[in-house]
Amino acid sequence: MQTIALRQMKKGESGSITAVKANGELGRRIREMGLIPGAKVTICGKAPLQDPVAIRVLNTTLTLRNNEADFIQVEIN
Repeated sequence: MQTIALRQMKKGESGSITAVKANGELGRRIREMGLIPGAKVTICGKAPLQDPVAIRVLNTTLTLRNNEADFIQVEIN
């Protein structure tokens, strides 16, 4: 299977998080939102300029800036 950054996924695509490469405060915030390895994510949509991206994880919709989404690696299903 293919592993890409969350930012590169297209609307409607789903996958499983394989790694969160952020450290420090940003890494902690990302993990506290439930974005941990093994979590299933689906892209709900993107803003007109592609930033931010809306994702569905753990029955919740979140939005992430592209600079935050770049730290999350996803294996596409």
